[in-house]
Amino acid sequence: MLDFAVFGSLFLTLFVIMDPPGITPIFLALTSGRPAKVQRRMAWQAVCVAFGVIAIFGICGQQILDYLHVSVPALMIAGGLLLLLIALDLLTGKNDEPKQTKDVNVALVPLGMPLLAGPGAIVSVILAVQKADGVTGQFSVWAAIVAMHIVLWIVMRYSLVIIRVIKDGGVVLVTRLAGMMLSAIAVQQIINGVVQVVHTS
Repeated sequence: MLDFAVFGSLFLTLFVIMDPPGITPIFLALTSGRPAKVQRRMAWQAVCVAFGVIAIFGICGQQILDYLHVSVPALMIAGGLLLLLIALDLLTGKNDEPKQTKDVNVALVPLGMPLLAGPGAIVSVILAVQKADGVTGQFSVWAAIVAMHIVLWIVMRYSLVIIRVIKDGGVVLVTRLAGMMLSAIAVQQIINGVVQVVHTS
């Protein structure tokens, strides 16, 4: 019932885009000064917001594309370029980390969106749903989406423990490796989009 190739491909793509190890210090910065119970609730809220946004685009992605008259190859190329920009940010260590504010529920914005449910993740999910064949393919895609959000919740839920284990250096290392993998995925996505354009022209 589960296509492990489809599941693994999307899960890996979402992992390097959403970057659970890299989100840990950002989550801690946004929720610092709050009780542990509040931090746990904000972790759950952020994951729910991210999942809701991605689910909407996963379900209505085709309708959105049809309304905007955008082809899948064009979306693949644009998505690949977008992923490449994200990968360069990960590789160079660029970090526009928002500061904590006690007057706004940061679990909703900016943590849930756009830090977690950002353009890269949305594009990847739309394309994965488009390419999934049959019930098995669709089930595998949604299983990967759910599994990724479970991972995100676990990482943020136990972020205080995780940061003590892997330290800041570990977060930086994993983030750089994720950037390298994401850049390769981005280039391949651009190539696939160009090939489809050539074949349909």
